[in-house]
Amino acid sequence: MTICPRNRHSTSRRNKKRAHQARTPKQFVTCKNCGIKKKSHVICAECGHYAGKSVYAESGE
Repeated sequence: MTICPRNRHSTSRRNKKRAHQARTPKQFVTCKNCGIKKKSHVICAECGHYAGKSVYAESGE
């Protein structure tokens, strides 16, 4: 036997249940070293700084 709901839920009832599931836009912050927008709690892709410190070691090449 297949599983079937006993009663049909109306579209308004279904949509009320899903009202809190809306996606929020990503939050960006400015890098304190170079000033570009980046995601918070992530190493800056441009300068390689995180929390005021250089994370990537500068290579002498």
